[in-house]
Amino acid sequence: MCRLLLVTSARPFDPEPVLRSFAEVSRNSREYQGHGWGCASWNGSGWALYRNIKPVWEDDLSQFGQTTRLLAHARSAFRDEGIAVENNMPFSDGRTVFAFNGELHGVRLRAEGRIGAEKIYNLIRNFDKGDRLDALRRATDVIEKRSRYVRAMNIVLADGERAWASSLFSENPDYFTLRRKTADGVSLLCSEPFPGEPGWEPVDNRFIGEV
Repeated sequence: MCRLLLVTSARPFDPEPVLRSFAEVSRNSREYQGHGWGCASWNGSGWALYRNIKPVWEDDLSQFGQTTRLLAHARSAFRDEGIAVENNMPFSDGRTVFAFNGELHGVRLRAEGRIGAEKIYNLIRNFDKGDRLDALRRATDVIEKRSRYVRAMNIVLADGERAWASSLFSENPDYFTLRRKTADGVSLLCSEPFPGEPGWEPVDNRFIGEV
């Protein structure tokens, strides 16, 4: 299951240190997270997207400028299929960015997309009539009802001002639970705590809300 990172701050920050910690989390994960990675950073008026087929721990993480909002995703492709840079998240429609990790069995969704994650993003966008939290709630409910089994499903959605997350899993809470931390005006949400850093708290199973 892929790894996720969301960082939001009231003041611009250098993303390199958090990306290095995220790269260490991804490299040391119990599942291989080297099928490419990507990140989206907010530049004040829009999202700058970056994707690379390299593992995040092999890339140059010093290349990104300061930002107030960062979403990163390291990919573990299901059954090692669809390994192509265009399948790397985050996905964006220009207004929002999206990242997903999880494993759904027997899911049936009426939404366009090359891979399951893109279908989930488009489902949320179809429900988005101006209230993005409501859209995320509705999409999460539909996915659960139309899946035979949800092993895990973590979603992060953000625009230029706010961010939301949905977390749902049926097993292995030590691996599938999102963690979050706030310190010095910076809020972090990640698939795992950063190594050697105290203060991380678990996100409840079945959480849906603003982060």
